[in-house]
Amino acid sequence: MSLALFPLNTVLFPGCTLDLQIFEARYLDMISRCMKQNGGFGVVCILEGEEVGVAPEGYALVGCEALIRDFKQQDNGLLGIRVEGGRRFRVLRTEVQRDQLMVADVEWMDDAPEQPLQDEDADLVALLRALAEHPMVEALNMGTEATGQQSLANQLAYLLPFSELDKIDLLQLDDPQQRLDAIQALLDELQGELFA
Repeated sequence: MSLALFPLNTVLFPGCTLDLQIFEARYLDMISRCMKQNGGFGVVCILEGEEVGVAPEGYALVGCEALIRDFKQQDNGLLGIRVEGGRRFRVLRTEVQRDQLMVADVEWMDDAPEQPLQDEDADLVALLRALAEHPMVEALNMGTEATGQQSLANQLAYLLPFSELDKIDLLQLDDPQQRLDAIQALLDELQGELFA
């Protein structure tokens, strides 16, 4: 499967919302194609290089499909789009086109079936509710109500202030319980640093 890539300094997760400003010709063309074909593009996290200009040298080989949910011209004249994370994918190989747009052959990753929330998830559910009240999170309009372990894990991994590398590791985990355990371990680490 061939997918246009949009390398960013962020990690998108399934079911999560991201607002983007589009101003480079290659991405304006890509968005226009996606809207005509009713398709999405891939978001991969940049590990080395910049968001603008030439294609980055280093990027994560696992990413998330971005589906365009809304668009509007912003006050500054640029195109603003809101995307929602779709399926996860693994990058098999990439090619940089003349206009510096990266196009990848990708393989879709299977998600484990959604599991119901467990009693031991209560603290993490409460944390997500607290995060949902933050104005920046509220503005994303994500509907931060976890429907199960997968959605809870995706939203927390996306919203919590973990490093990009930790987020990439979390995105690669197929099992929602494993992802929640890894999030809890990262939270314990963060708390340890705060109170050290």
